[in-house]
Amino acid sequence: MHTSIRFLQNGWEVVGLDNLNDYYSVALKRDRVKEIESISRKFGQLFRMFEADLNSEVWNELKSFDFQAIVHLAAQAGVRYSIENPKAYLESNVLGFQKVLDYVKETQVKRFVYASSSSVYGKDSKQPFNENEACNNPESYYAATKKMNEHMAKSYFNTHNVSSIGLRFFTVYGPWGRPDMAPMLFTKAAYDNEPIKVYNHGNQSRDFTYIDDIVDGIFSIIAMAEFPKFAEVCNIGNGSPVGLINFIEQIEANTSSILKKDFVDAQKGDVAQTYADTTKLFNLTGYKPKTSLETGIEKFINWYKAYNKL
Repeated sequence: MHTSIRFLQNGWEVVGLDNLNDYYSVALKRDRVKEIESISRKFGQLFRMFEADLNSEVWNELKSFDFQAIVHLAAQAGVRYSIENPKAYLESNVLGFQKVLDYVKETQVKRFVYASSSSVYGKDSKQPFNENEACNNPESYYAATKKMNEHMAKSYFNTHNVSSIGLRFFTVYGPWGRPDMAPMLFTKAAYDNEPIKVYNHGNQSRDFTYIDDIVDGIFSIIAMAEFPKFAEVCNIGNGSPVGLINFIEQIEANTSSILKKDFVDAQKGDVAQTYADTTKLFNLTGYKPKTSLETGIEKFINWYKAYNKL
């Protein structure tokens, strides 16, 4: 949603594709679409939405468009859910990605960016995480599908000359975010006076990256004067891990509450710390994250209160 809005604001016409599945709130997803439509009217730019699955025949209809760029951010999300339902990840993240690759190849789109994930780094990866890591020990099936995407993209460059940049996202948060992620869960608990589960007894940290910084990175790649002729992956994160307890304290400070904490063991598929080395993306585009956790959490909670009419 945020990426679509950024392109609309910068004079691009945007076509969206999403199956709006019920993995989490469909109402939230539809509200996102309405927000994009509102922005498109404001800036007088075309936005068209196709509600379809990646594995459908929608690609035949999309061939009528002359796309200058493809930004592929669709996937079955969630590390923990992938342990319970791997088939959904195979269908969306692998077979769906195959459909995107074939479309890019057949239509010869020159600028192609797709979402990988910081989860490809396992417990054995050195800190800070660097793209030179082999990443051969995924902690979850979700991570395995994202690593598979990188291999697929590389093979399509080698065999079909399809250039691409895969972005390994690090704990993205901000307005309109997923309800199953910590920022939304903790904020909801604060206003509902409910307890939260603190995994690994709070002994973990994440490289929390505000959504505007993520979109800056995506847009800067697509807007390059000349898209590089290669298939590469780049970390995109804040480059500064924050302890989970410190993150919770920021939620508490902005909601004027003290959360009731249930300290529990780590869950399968989780790593203790994520930490992005973003040197490669900086060298490519000049990417520098600008949003501190304090500012990002304040903006997120202001949106949460407005959206939920608190």
